[in-house]
Amino acid sequence: MSRLPVSRFNSRKALLFMGVVAGIYALLLALLMYAEQDSPNRKLISLQDGLWFLMETLTTVGYGDVLPVTYWGRMVGLVFLFLNLGVYGLIIGQIANFMSTVQENKKLGLSGTSFKNHVVIIGWNDFGHSVISHLVGAGKQVAVVTKDRNNIDMIREYYNEDKVYTLYSDYNNFELMEKSNIVNASIVFINLNDDTEKLVYIINIKKHFPSLNYVVTLDNGNLKSTFQAAGVMYTISKNEISSKLLASYIYEPDVALFSEELIAYAHEAHEYDMKQVLVKGNNPFAGMYYEKSFFDLKKSCNVVLIGLVKNVDGQRKLLKNPEGSLKIEVGDYMIMMMDGKGAELLRKQFHIEEGI
Repeated sequence: MSRLPVSRFNSRKALLFMGVVAGIYALLLALLMYAEQDSPNRKLISLQDGLWFLMETLTTVGYGDVLPVTYWGRMVGLVFLFLNLGVYGLIIGQIANFMSTVQENKKLGLSGTSFKNHVVIIGWNDFGHSVISHLVGAGKQVAVVTKDRNNIDMIREYYNEDKVYTLYSDYNNFELMEKSNIVNASIVFINLNDDTEKLVYIINIKKHFPSLNYVVTLDNGNLKSTFQAAGVMYTISKNEISSKLLASYIYEPDVALFSEELIAYAHEAHEYDMKQVLVKGNNPFAGMYYEKSFFDLKKSCNVVLIGLVKNVDGQRKLLKNPEGSLKIEVGDYMIMMMDGKGAELLRKQFHIEEGI
């Protein structure tokens, strides 16, 4: 099991070091004043003079207005000089250590993130990398939690910090996981190695974050109901999706090509994509009939409205290409098919953004 990073800068040690140094200086100052007290030509008369000499020496200013005149006084002054060199080195080392620790902690995500309504991905691999690429392309912020230190540098090479935040943590350290602002995430993707590990982890993490929405991908599609019973909102079988797409390529290849394009983010203006947008109070389609919205969207943006999601008794209900006189209401989700150009027109004309 990976151990969590420990800050190399220790504030207790730093305070102890400062206390010891202060004690040594106080002792030397007392010896200096004692050595100088009987000299008729002494310039270090009061404690204030001694402190002034100490500050001149410590800061290497050396005004020369106060200085020891006796043999033993000068010997103590010489100790002051050599001690200062060591103190400077230690102070510079502590500052460098502190700055290095701050930078390292930030790199490892220990400073936390202010992301909200983002996606938290627990576990990093090639599949997670592919998912993140689509999420970032769609303008979604992502927080990745990994227990492999080597993944941190790899993720930072691929993505900017304002888009992807990384946290180095053991997956069962739920207190540290709050650094990813997981409580304000829109969804949590459990991206671990096998189905059994995912199921056990879901049970554990829901004890700490019960109200979050979770999604997993399964190697064994027969376990869908088990994961749903454990509290997972969305379960996706990799084999089921790939087998459906493969079969489609065999007997209707053009449909398969279109389907593959639709489920991915449209990077180019000519590529098509399916998006869903929340109908808010300022949405021009709120209160409008579905049929009229269909024609208005097609005419103004070349966007095809293909369905609605309504909240019925606390449950999300997907209405695919609904018939009849159905009104679009605030709180509904509009499901639309569009190319990149249509998506841009939709944003400019109606000021609506995709995603839940």
